[in-house]
Amino acid sequence: MSTIFVGVGEIGVARQPGEVLKTMALGSCVAVVLLDATRRIIGMDHVALPDSSISPERARERPGYFADTGIPALLAAMAKAGARRDSLIVKLMGGAAVLDPNSTFNIGKRNALAIKKILWSHRMGAIAEDLGGTISRTVMVDVDTGRVVLSSPGRPNWEI
Repeated sequence: MSTIFVGVGEIGVARQPGEVLKTMALGSCVAVVLLDATRRIIGMDHVALPDSSISPERARERPGYFADTGIPALLAAMAKAGARRDSLIVKLMGGAAVLDPNSTFNIGKRNALAIKKILWSHRMGAIAEDLGGTISRTVMVDVDTGRVVLSSPGRPNWEI
């Protein structure tokens, strides 16, 4: 099994048997996972912030960092790998208030809402999500099975 780590603001795509995409310690960040089960192609964007207007330079260097630039970049990367838009399944994880228990900044909620709006503008929506709360999540997606498995310290793994 080959693991491709997707860091903050990065986009990963996998299509080889045995490959796994993994991102760690999602707090307010949101992992957007796209799956083309028919072609066995998976993609992930580790979104940190909702809107690239606060740092256009960073958006050019790392489009996956922002929801508004990351979703189109992920869709383009999936298409380049051979995925078909009409076959894509969307799953969302993260968006917690880990360091903001009083919801002062609501970054997690703002990320999730921005991502959903952008997906809707592409006529897409999530079939499963594990968003909010106050826990950090690690996400692993398997090319062979399409399974999305989450883990968090002190909790048993779960799947969405």
